Amino acid sequence: MSGDCVFCRILRHELPAAFVYEDDDVAAFLDLYPVNRGHTLVVPKAHAADLMTCPVETAARLFRVSTALAPAVVAAVGAEGFNVWTANGRVAGQTVFHLHLHILPRFRTDTFGLRFPKNYPQEASRAELEEMAAAIRARA
Repeated sequence: MSGDCVFCRILRHELPAAFVYEDDDVAAFLDLYPVNRGHTLVVPKAHAADLMTCPVETAARLFRVSTALAPAVVAAVGAEGFNVWTANGRVAGQTVFHLHLHILPRFRTDTFGLRFPKNYPQEASRAELEEMAAAIRARA
């Protein structure tokens, strides 16, 4: 764990949190600044800044725990759906640099949402898609 990371401090129980789940590798607690009631954060106990620095097995565990917890979160707050979301890097909206998945309960009347660009949706050409797929495969 990182000494000054706020989530590492929470995981060491140096800072308070409302935990909803904890095992040897992963913990989940309510977000201090919830978008909606029940907004839950699922975090690895081993410090990883984001998905790019997280071991694949740990990332898989985060998603398994999120999948198991989401129905409980939805039921507890009477939500109509949920999002599982993460931000990777400052430009993507990451503010705490310890990987965390958000389980965001959603309601028809809430005002949260991702914003698509003004020209969305605009279909990409088959050639553009194939070129991008090749570039990604070459780096994977």
